[in-house]
Amino acid sequence: MEKIAVFVDVQNIYYTTRQAYGRQFNYRKLWQQLCSSNTGNKETDKEIVLAKAYAIHRGDDQQLKFQTALKHIGFNVRLKPYIQRKDGSAKGDWDVGIAIDVLDAASDVDTVVLLSGDGDFDLLLEKIKRDHGIKAVVYGVPSLTSNSLIDSASVFHPIDEELLL
Repeated sequence: MEKIAVFVDVQNIYYTTRQAYGRQFNYRKLWQQLCSSNTGNKETDKEIVLAKAYAIHRGDDQQLKFQTALKHIGFNVRLKPYIQRKDGSAKGDWDVGIAIDVLDAASDVDTVVLLSGDGDFDLLLEKIKRDHGIKAVVYGVPSLTSNSLIDSASVFHPIDEELLL
């Protein structure tokens, strides 16, 4: 049984799918894809043993419904407060939290799946492949995913029509 840990940079996936396609990502379809076995052989089945989605908490009703939907699918939703700075800019970044959680999980799984296009994660993927000998899979919008992240992945899955709502 292949053990899989899934980590979703929710803000990145939301904005890149919206920018590239004007649509939203289908998390349920992703979950089904990750759990499916091409052979139907029980010995090659896959199990998601950890799934975390990292988001910014703004408290609006639509966002709360989305977070509830993610929880029903099987994700542990981690929230950080939305911070509006005095200069009008906003802050809400989970990169360090995602990296820590990936490093913590790497010794207990066969595959880490990261949904993000952020090139800051390239060194993280190189490290878990090198130190733990695991597969690092990236899902991202091709035109908006860093080449360094694609290159550091064992497998890159482009987010396209099949994974959109």
